[in-house]
Amino acid sequence: MSVIAVGIAPIFLLVAFGFLLRRRHIFEPRFWDNVERLVFYFLFPALLISSIGSADLAGLDVLPIASVLIGATLLISIGAFVFRRLLVIPGRMFVSSFQGMTRPNTYLGLSTAAALYGDAGIALIAICIVAVIPLVNFLAVIAHLRWADDAALSAPIPWASALGSAIKNPVITGCLVGAALNISGIGLPPLVGPFLVLIGKAALPLGLMAVGAGLDLTKLGEHRHNLGWTTAIKLLVSPALTWLLCGLFGVEGISLAICVLFAALPVSATSYVMARQMGGDGELMAGLVTATTLFSALTLPLVALIFL
Repeated sequence: MSVIAVGIAPIFLLVAFGFLLRRRHIFEPRFWDNVERLVFYFLFPALLISSIGSADLAGLDVLPIASVLIGATLLISIGAFVFRRLLVIPGRMFVSSFQGMTRPNTYLGLSTAAALYGDAGIALIAICIVAVIPLVNFLAVIAHLRWADDAALSAPIPWASALGSAIKNPVITGCLVGAALNISGIGLPPLVGPFLVLIGKAALPLGLMAVGAGLDLTKLGEHRHNLGWTTAIKLLVSPALTWLLCGLFGVEGISLAICVLFAALPVSATSYVMARQMGGDGELMAGLVTATTLFSALTLPLVALIFL
């Protein structure tokens, strides 16, 4: 338990530090918007390229890991779509809840994996990211195009546009570039490699502080019912389902632990941006980011304790 506490506690202290800095108005609000863009478009991809490009991927169960996480994501997504009519909520609220059930916060994922498992954890989390992030982005775009606006229910879905927007995600680009450098045997090139390593080190602390700065406790009192069941699905049902699928696909040891941890991550803060831009419920999305992040401070250590 002490190993888990030592590994995970600093992660949430950084989140709390970012929250405190934002609430004390030490920096202007737009400062945190710029930090988030810097991390998302440059620092985080640099971390992924440097980590994956130099990682030892030999012996990793890439296909079973990807199959488990893709399977869990699709099962939850299909369940949400099938039971959408039973949820007596407007379409724009549904699509925000859908994001809340499926989109993980990769900053927290990488930080937790690195703290608990070192370089091996980062390599495994990278596999999870490549398998899941394009899929959840694609499904989220489809959900918004289909249900955020009632008038769009009868319109055809632009599948190609949705797929293109998912693949253009800079996180995916970083994973793919790193994988290409690794698989080709090229590795990290001179000069550029050390540069990527240096700026990549800034990604996690800045990203975690930006997560904290984006938390909005005032939204927790609104939409309590939707916040409750969506948070339960993301933090409890998703990792439990992933654990069951790991048994079916023969994923064991550290690979199983990373898969379940990845499934137990809170909602990505970038979900709020998509909700605002594509007609989802921004207030509900802000509440979900806050609720899942706060409760994951309890559930992530529990998951780590069970599977470490």
